[in-house]
Amino acid sequence: MATPIPDLLSSAPTRRLDARKTGEALTFAFAQGVADDTWDDLLAAARLPETRFRPEGYARDLFVAELVASCAVVEVDGTTRLLGKRWLERLLSHPPEDAETVTLRRDVLRELDGSPSMRTELEGLYGRLRFLRDQLGITPGRGSDVLRRRLEILATVRGAIDAMAEAFAGARSALTRVSEWAAAVRASEAWRALLELLDYDEHLATVDVRVRVGADGRVRGLVLADVRENAASRFARTPIGRWLARIALVFRGYRFDAEELMARAIEQVFDGMQDVLVASMQLAGDLELYLAAFAFRARAERAGLAVCLPELGATRALTRLFNPLLLPHEKRVVPCELHADRPDRVVLVTGPNSGGKTRLLQAIGLTQLLGQCGFFVPAASATIRSVDGMFVSFGQAPAADATEGRLGTELLRVRALFETICVGGMVLVDELCSGTNPSEGEELFRHVVDLLAQLSPQAFLSTHFLTLAADLERAPPNDRMDFLQVELDAHGVPTYGFVPGVAKTSLAHQTAARLGVTRDDLAALVQRAVNAAKRS
Repeated sequence: MATPIPDLLSSAPTRRLDARKTGEALTFAFAQGVADDTWDDLLAAARLPETRFRPEGYARDLFVAELVASCAVVEVDGTTRLLGKRWLERLLSHPPEDAETVTLRRDVLRELDGSPSMRTELEGLYGRLRFLRDQLGITPGRGSDVLRRRLEILATVRGAIDAMAEAFAGARSALTRVSEWAAAVRASEAWRALLELLDYDEHLATVDVRVRVGADGRVRGLVLADVRENAASRFARTPIGRWLARIALVFRGYRFDAEELMARAIEQVFDGMQDVLVASMQLAGDLELYLAAFAFRARAERAGLAVCLPELGATRALTRLFNPLLLPHEKRVVPCELHADRPDRVVLVTGPNSGGKTRLLQAIGLTQLLGQCGFFVPAASATIRSVDGMFVSFGQAPAADATEGRLGTELLRVRALFETICVGGMVLVDELCSGTNPSEGEELFRHVVDLLAQLSPQAFLSTHFLTLAADLERAPPNDRMDFLQVELDAHGVPTYGFVPGVAKTSLAHQTAARLGVTRDDLAALVQRAVNAAKRS
């Protein structure tokens, strides 16, 4: 069926699902039922728009999978639905290279945000498509139950297409593609066959009955007044025609009953609608992006925080930026401000342990990633500058089969940075060059900072080399360096905000006291062990 595609994710409408595999899955599901994972697997393997990003360089340390899991449960038509987490993780890890594709998604999201009725229609449409998936997952019974299940599936398809044709009236974004596609489907021969089959099932004949009622008001009898068969249907046959057809089949050696003939008619209609079903499954995946976006916003609003669609410009301005990874765990998430007239800088971030440096870097990375995917970002207002790639490293846990020690692992991390990053890309590295003695680590740090600046990146590097950072602030090796430090209150406690400059101390003594690792704390543990040994 040559119809347009209701693609809500790409500027050029594209068939992303594997048509052959999806068609085979649909055929099997229609006949026998399949597990719901089947559709998740197909979506997770769908083609995505071209991208220059390499998720292996950032997805793990930005915890994209955890972020998706936090907004993958939605309420649709009174039913709790779990969105495709693997699909959304891929989608939000691959920012499109095409700027028009990003604009399309932003326009759809903005239009849905401004129209509660359109959001309701989107949720209702997704509910219909998920109900269709539910039906395809039901294992059929036998005989007439099989036919009834298949007819109910086709009736759900009809209802979904009718809803699409009426949805999003007055839309100006790519949402118009849905009704345009549905209109093309309803003008097709396959659609007419579907309607006639369902009409035949629902309206084989009209029977007029006269009811005889006694003096006591009770029914005394029924008299058949008239029977009119639905002769207009292509599936209808007169009684004589049905009898002659059966006689002819018997003479030819065939033994078909009415159920077998009906089953064949149903299969033919289903085959004609298969392209429509493939496109509908793809559309369901598209809708999940927008449902996840509003679930993300709702979660932030419950914590008293705001999200936005960022502006794409030449500067960086993030107002009330927060780390969304904290939402499931922290009672209070503290936002911060981040502004730069020239974002193509190497920014050194210093401050105490547990002061929010790593969380800041994660928030910056997620804002960039989500913004370039056309998604809400974790800030009340935001302007970001697009990048063509990203490298994120917040350290790596030791592996049982590791061939390098801590220094070797750190050096490999530095090499991976320069192998991965492109000119103008984003770099987020925590505790750079911390795997060796301070003097050698500082020398390596200087080399990295100096060479990195030549790539004009948007780079944020956290460090506890405070003396080195202060030296670089006094005598920067280039004109592309900035410095941020954790803000402290009057009592020297981190506020989780950030201000220009270099921290004077890492406040290790405060962290030690908080975690019970002061000299007195450790001495008490030693004494406890000695006393236990004496008692034994």
